[in-house]
This record gives sequence, C-alpha cells and structure tokens, in this order.
Amino acid sequence: MGPMTVFIAGSRRIARLPQAVRQRIDGIVMKEMRVFIGDANGADRAVQQYLAEKGYRSVLVHCMEGACRNNLGGWPVREVAAPWGVRGFDFYSLKDRVMADSAEYGLMLWDGKSKGTINNVVCMSRQSKPVVVYVAPAKSFLTVRSYADLGDLLAQGDAASVSKLAHELRLDGLRQNAVPRRAAG
Repeated sequence: MGPMTVFIAGSRRIARLPQAVRQRIDGIVMKEMRVFIGDANGADRAVQQYLAEKGYRSVLVHCMEGACRNNLGGWPVREVAAPWGVRGFDFYSLKDRVMADSAEYGLMLWDGKSKGTINNVVCMSRQSKPVVVYVAPAKSFLTVRSYADLGDLLAQGDAASVSKLAHELRLDGLRQNAVPRRAAG
C-alpha cells in the first residue's frame, strides 16, 4: 500500500495561501501524503508554489492532454484526455474528476462562489471521501464527510452564487438545508 493521497484544489480567485492553509499543507507534507493537484492559476498555482518552495516531491500534477499551464516544481504529470468538442467547465472538470476519484482525501480552498471547487467537493463526498474546505470569506475550515454535509458548506457561500451553482450542479435538494449568508451588495 502506497502513501495516503490528497486532492488539493481551489478557486482561481484565491491566489495567496492564508497561514491556516499553509499549516494544513505542512501537515500533509509531514505525513508524506501524495498530493494530486491541477494546473490552473489561482489556488492550484499558489499551492504548487508553496510545495515547490518546500522542495516537496510527492506531487502529481494533472493537466489536460497537450496543455499543462502550471507545473512549478517540475513534478510528474498525468495528462487527461477530453472527448472531441468538450470545452470550458466540462473540459477542465474532467481532470478534477480523475483527481477526486483517485484521491482518498480532499483539501479545497473555496471563495464562497466557485462552482468548480464545489463540484470537486460533491464528487468526493458522493464517494464518502472526507474533504476539508477552507471557506475564504469566513476564514475557517469545514469538513464535509458526506453528501448530506454539503448544505452546511453552501450556507457559508455568497447567496446568489450558491443559488446559481446549486442549480447548475443539480444540488437543488440541498439548498433547503442551506441558509446562505446575504450577498454583498
């Protein structure tokens, strides 16, 4: 049996890692967990930068076939192929799905709005894989252990964004449990 695996991802709007997130990543490094990470700007790039500065080698970068945007540590790459014609959210979520399926744990950095980050939490929670989510607006962590826990997470997001992403990801049943905080206006 190999090392424990963790899928780390987050919102593109999160370009700097808060100290609390750095401490979580330090724990992952201390436990010598294998990190699965994407190649996007924002949280992926910030986590890559932090791991590269630490000289951490147990990282596998996931990119779409033929186009790796960020690999700051020169780590091995897993390229994910997309069916012809797939674009946008559906295109990039394919590599996220591979990481969610392959990892045992998740660490997500959510800006309270990002659909992709919530989609990753949904994928992992449906497989009963625990995901620690750093909720940036609240500056706090919430652990999602099952699909039913998603309502608590969505309640901490931006109301308008959560309503839209819940509809797009077909999470409408969960919105009844969630009482999103008021949208900033």
